[in-house]
Amino acid sequence: MFDVIIAGCGPTGAMLAAELRLHDVRVLVLEKETEPKSFVRIVGLHIRSLELLAMRGLLDRFLEHGRQRPAGGFFAAIPKPAPQGLDSAHAYLLGIPQPVIERLLEEHAIELGAQVRHGCAVAGFEQDDEGVTVELAETGEQLRSRYLVGCDGGRSTVRKLLGVGFPGEPSRTETLMGEMEVGVPQEEIAAQVTELRETHQGFWLRPFGDGVYSVVVPAAGVRDRAEPPTLEDFKQQLRAIAGTDFGVHSPRWLSRFGDATRLAERYLLGRVLLAGDAAHIHPPTGGQGLNLGVQDAVNLGWKLAAQIRGWAPETLLDTYQAERHPVAADVLDNTRAQMELGSTEPGPRAVRRLLTELMDFDEVNRYLIEKITAIGIRYDFGDGPDLLGRRLRDIEVKQGHLYGLLHRGRGLLLDRTERLTVGGWSDRVDYLADPTAVLDVPSVLLRPDGHVAWIGDDQQDLDDHLSRWFGKPAT
Repeated sequence: MFDVIIAGCGPTGAMLAAELRLHDVRVLVLEKETEPKSFVRIVGLHIRSLELLAMRGLLDRFLEHGRQRPAGGFFAAIPKPAPQGLDSAHAYLLGIPQPVIERLLEEHAIELGAQVRHGCAVAGFEQDDEGVTVELAETGEQLRSRYLVGCDGGRSTVRKLLGVGFPGEPSRTETLMGEMEVGVPQEEIAAQVTELRETHQGFWLRPFGDGVYSVVVPAAGVRDRAEPPTLEDFKQQLRAIAGTDFGVHSPRWLSRFGDATRLAERYLLGRVLLAGDAAHIHPPTGGQGLNLGVQDAVNLGWKLAAQIRGWAPETLLDTYQAERHPVAADVLDNTRAQMELGSTEPGPRAVRRLLTELMDFDEVNRYLIEKITAIGIRYDFGDGPDLLGRRLRDIEVKQGHLYGLLHRGRGLLLDRTERLTVGGWSDRVDYLADPTAVLDVPSVLLRPDGHVAWIGDDQQDLDDHLSRWFGKPAT
């Protein structure tokens, strides 16, 4: 019997498996695909995701395979530079092939002891008070687990079988996206693209080097996303919008995406949970989808592990939905807004021009960048200083960097007073006394996801919050 079965070994499922294994949870990941994805789409890891990778000691692996670029120009592709002094030691975007992300996260999960079965999909399940019985599609084999987590994408079988509603809007528009070579000199393309984007915000040709371009072009009608587009589809749409197909040829990969926007009504029902695209889908504007799923996994992992290990406070697992559902709702809203700002209609174009002017104000630009990159999130932990409920940046401490102390996925008390203790919670929470730490508060209690759960200098108050987040102390 397993503790957790995860359906789907994409970035969300692999990250969740690794987070659970940090706490010795027995994990099986079922992935229906037998081979890695055939296309090599470049995606962007935003600041908050880079911070989480740094917290788990993974960031250097990813930096080897990615290309850093400034953390600006994300919101509706309005070309504004990133504001100065973003509150992060990792204030950049990392462009990296999605198959590489999936491979690195799966390798990490396996290194920690997770089992991964490829060519296996969930066909059905039944849950009871003790666990979940999962039936495999290919063999009819039945597996037993204490919990099941659906990380199986926007068409999630787990979500459908669970009967959780997925309200929202279906696709109204469609966009073709791919990487291919072009037969026109770069200087000619640059001038034409600049002119076309004045009226067609959904159109883009961006060079990647060696004659390869990322091509994004609006498509006519809405077709089944499961049906891949052809190179001829791209040529037709390019000619319709630009009057030329730019001599595109030799595609590396081709895909299509719509603007369907949906959010699961619940993330948890009994012993079955949802994360990543199984819980929320939206257009890729702003590049938030993969990041949102990885961040779901880190929020959920330690809470589900605590439930399984027997020390979770009664309502801890419920905070997964309470915290992450509003975050996803906000992402859906900002992608809706960005899609409207890409319209060619006079009204949205006028709003876009106004917002472009407003983003010259540092406060506006900073607010939108922090929203897209998820470093502006503040969970509701009750009244307290502004830092309460927010993640803490990777500050320098006497042992190096703060995030280096979070590799094991445990809580951390950073004590500048040198008078506090984690006492009976030392099996779940680490302790660092450092009066030199650059903080504007006496001491902070960090959850395993790096969010500040308590601020202060009173031991009894600290004990109350240790109980709130980490259960009863060990005897």
